[in-house]
Amino acid sequence: MRIARPHRWDLPVEEALRLQRRLAAAVDTGARLGRVRLVAGADAAYHADGERLVAGVVVVVLPGLEVVEEAWMEGRVTFPYVPGLLGFREAPIVLRACARLRARPDVLVCDGQGIAHPRRFGLACHIGYCLDLPTIGCAKSRLAGEHGAVGAWRGSWSWLRDGRERLGVALRTRDGVRPVYVSPGYAIGLRDARALVLRTCAGYRLPEPTRRANLLVNALRRGELTPRPPGPASGRAAPASGP
Repeated sequence: MRIARPHRWDLPVEEALRLQRRLAAAVDTGARLGRVRLVAGADAAYHADGERLVAGVVVVVLPGLEVVEEAWMEGRVTFPYVPGLLGFREAPIVLRACARLRARPDVLVCDGQGIAHPRRFGLACHIGYCLDLPTIGCAKSRLAGEHGAVGAWRGSWSWLRDGRERLGVALRTRDGVRPVYVSPGYAIGLRDARALVLRTCAGYRLPEPTRRANLLVNALRRGELTPRPPGPASGRAAPASGP
């Protein structure tokens, strides 16, 4: 898959903040998602030193959510840890993993924030902008906004708001488990993002594409899988067990 909009990542913090604000204007949350067949999930895990990162992307096919392709990349992070600037720290390696995919997915779900971000440009927005691909942020914790009570049953949700602005939803993906925080990343609307996340949950708290990506990167980090040399992904299925 081609990276459509590359840019420099080695920016001073103040310049990175300005770039986030500028690129946030390119995020279209009014876009409608068309027919979806291939859904990718992206996740990343740090080695113990906190400086090396393994990024993985897993593609599943609807409606059965079978894994059809996976790719990964390992690299050293070059940007300091700054709250709200995770995209500059992780996105370069995530994008390199995405670039190894043979197939171009219809939408990508990131384990991170979309517009539910102080500058409305979280990791999912950054990856979607660079790939020119619809993306969704599906985070396990909240970074921006407030929400009301969420019902205890699967499919219940509450708007995540900053004042009058809707940033996303707190969504219950499994009866009785903590909600996830879903927000548009790039070229997708709030309702389509919520529906797609719920559609790709297969009895777990996390959507199957990001759950599989999480299993993949943690297996790589633990040394249970051998990283391939640069080249196309093999299409081998990710591990099937996990939370």
